[in-house]
Amino acid sequence: QVQLVESGGGLVQHGGSLRLSCAASGSIFGITTMGWYRQVPGQQREFVARISAEGLTDYADSVKGRFTVSRDNAKNTAYLEMSNLKPVDTGVYYCSQALEVWGQGTQVTISS
Repeated sequence: QVQLVESGGGLVQHGGSLRLSCAASGSIFGITTMGWYRQVPGQQREFVARISAEGLTDYADSVKGRFTVSRDNAKNTAYLEMSNLKPVDTGVYYCSQALEVWGQGTQVTISS
């Protein structure tokens, strides 16, 4: 059974940076798309970024130029590098494998 574990969240100031990690168990990591999503209380979970098995990336307009998604298939880990963070980036960040498996989430809070 595949499991995803996010880490790297925390509290940073406006303009700061964070790197989130998503460690996956299982042998199919290298052939699946990994995605990052975020959610704030009372709102729907929203797409942030994804990376295909071939390394193709896609980003929400709100994070383009500030966030970078990557993966290390040898480590079964996906990453989300976030820079120039804004208070609106605050939320619980989840990683997903092919929209079928989800991690428990990691809290990201940006202070103004």
